Amino acid sequence: MGEAPEVGSLVQIGSRRREPRPEWLRIRLRTPRRYHEVKGLVARLNLNTVCEEARCPNIYECWGEHGTATFMVLGDICTRRCGFCAVTSGRPAAGVDVDEPAHVAQAIRVMGLRHAVITSVDRDDLPDGGARHFADVIEAIRQTSPSCAVEVLTPDFRGVAEALDIVLEARPEVFSHNMETVPRMYREARPGSRYERSLELLTRASGRRDRGEYGGIVKTGIMLGLGERPDEVEQTLRDIRAAGVQVMTLGQYMQPTREHLEVDRWVTPEEFDGYRALALEMGFAHCESGPLVRSSYHAHEHVAPLLAAANSQV
Repeated sequence: MGEAPEVGSLVQIGSRRREPRPEWLRIRLRTPRRYHEVKGLVARLNLNTVCEEARCPNIYECWGEHGTATFMVLGDICTRRCGFCAVTSGRPAAGVDVDEPAHVAQAIRVMGLRHAVITSVDRDDLPDGGARHFADVIEAIRQTSPSCAVEVLTPDFRGVAEALDIVLEARPEVFSHNMETVPRMYREARPGSRYERSLELLTRASGRRDRGEYGGIVKTGIMLGLGERPDEVEQTLRDIRAAGVQVMTLGQYMQPTREHLEVDRWVTPEEFDGYRALALEMGFAHCESGPLVRSSYHAHEHVAPLLAAANSQV
């Protein structure tokens, strides 16, 4: 895949020397009126978004230019402590906010979204991992915005099959669960999670789709720049494709704070292009691959054509 280019003098970060962020990761700050409208609406309805909690670099583009947001339900405290994630870890308050589904649905209706993305923190304290709450959010959106496509990005539900069934039976247009990284990096990057468990979740979702029990798209994503090798990325892509996943995303890991895992290297745009070509060659229906790509990046653009193509074959 090639070597990362030299992008300037080295700087000191913690105990390691690190290249500064390259030009292709420079983000131009844009805060048009639409951005402030979305920000105000989210605040008024007391909603959480992964755009803010995870410090997504695309927030200005999505909120300001597309008027889209990825809503994070089930609170803002995660029961796991992943080395790459900026979301606060700890013990969540008991139970869930029963008004949240209606509030999310209201925000989507006011924003006039055609594609909504719903994700959550891990809630290992709940018997179903929050699956019923996901279903309630989907159903609330259906009632107020029936033409809006719903994409869910869920936890692994600790491998509980019934939890996955609850979510899929609510019929989201897209079921997504991120693999995040290659198997070797799981112990450091995703303590509390297991590569095989996440892969099995995607396999079961794809199996329900193939049997005609679920009519949506199955999707996942990984980050690059955590220390993985190109051969490991290729094998992970092969594992994911063998699980029946249709849509793949690959993006650059960016350290949210000094307390999180350091960036091992900056992956070049050319390497991302190479991985995209490889994924399509493997048979993925679509692949978003680039330094600023995140799991829901441009989802509103590629999901509609894939759903239309799937429906035309029924």
